[in-house]
Amino acid sequence: MKSYSDSYKAAGVDVTAGYKSVELMKEHVKRTMIPGVVSGIGGFGGLFAPEVSGMAEPILVSGTDGVGTKLKVAMLLDKHDTIGIDAVAMCVNDVVCCGAKPLFFLDYIACGKNIPEKIAQIVAGVAEGCVQAGCALIGGETAEHPGMMPEEDYDLAGFTVGLVDKPKVIDGSKLQAGDVLLGVCSSGVHSNGFSLVRKVFGLDESNIGKYYEELGGTLGETLLTPTRIYVKAALAATESADVKAVSHITGGGFYENIPRMLRPGLTAKVEKAAVPVLPIFPLMQKVGNIPEHDMYNTFNMGVGLCMAVSRETAQAAIAAIEGAGEKAVVIGEVVSGEEGVVLC
Repeated sequence: MKSYSDSYKAAGVDVTAGYKSVELMKEHVKRTMIPGVVSGIGGFGGLFAPEVSGMAEPILVSGTDGVGTKLKVAMLLDKHDTIGIDAVAMCVNDVVCCGAKPLFFLDYIACGKNIPEKIAQIVAGVAEGCVQAGCALIGGETAEHPGMMPEEDYDLAGFTVGLVDKPKVIDGSKLQAGDVLLGVCSSGVHSNGFSLVRKVFGLDESNIGKYYEELGGTLGETLLTPTRIYVKAALAATESADVKAVSHITGGGFYENIPRMLRPGLTAKVEKAAVPVLPIFPLMQKVGNIPEHDMYNTFNMGVGLCMAVSRETAQAAIAAIEGAGEKAVVIGEVVSGEEGVVLC
């Protein structure tokens, strides 16, 4: 007699492949275990007991995001072990903007066909991202979507929860004219603007491996470079300096993201000459004939995180960020005005 699992497999969903995926990913998940983890993967819910002793008023901060069409680069290269880092980065870099330390992470993978080895590669990247962020991977979901997605396609998204004591929340309320803007350097395009990137380069199998002297590598390698995870650097800065506001430079670039950290009556004045622009950006601008304003309104341009700190503690913040393994430079200052952000 044909079993239920045989019938489901005939419909395009391989239950046994799902079991194998879980077994293969367990070794990666183990790397992320931190104090507070109550349950392992496999249950209906992920349990976590946060340490809140010494906090006046613990606040939970949540964030969710995906990787967008950067996934197409991973698929073209058939390299799937770093895209999970991007998924973690997009979430944890958001929650750390208010001073929260990420506690745990969950992922969601939708695929046309569950190939256990590929799923394990993706989760290996997620686990690496969690290790970099200091949070635990306590659950997730892999959903097989036959008939909805081509077999080789997949989508990846994630969700994180962080914790911060209310008196230490960074919300821009103490921001004032004269504060210094620090740019924490990015590793490349990160995980935003890839629809434009793919259009500019006409990205496909014929040019993904093209070598560019100015990039010091191939186009595909450069574009797939994982998003930097700024959790440890940002938290180190808050311990060492007077950090007043933080912005994660994602979709919308400088013009949309930096104003989000400002309070009314203040403007971010950014000196373009001080921005550590990476080679991929002028190359894209040239190939695509993209106006400069559009570049700064789409991409991070070499700055993945913008932090506003008091002038007196700016050097202490830079030292703390660099001590945590990132690089930061002064890119401008906060001034009076209602323009949001001005690039000069």
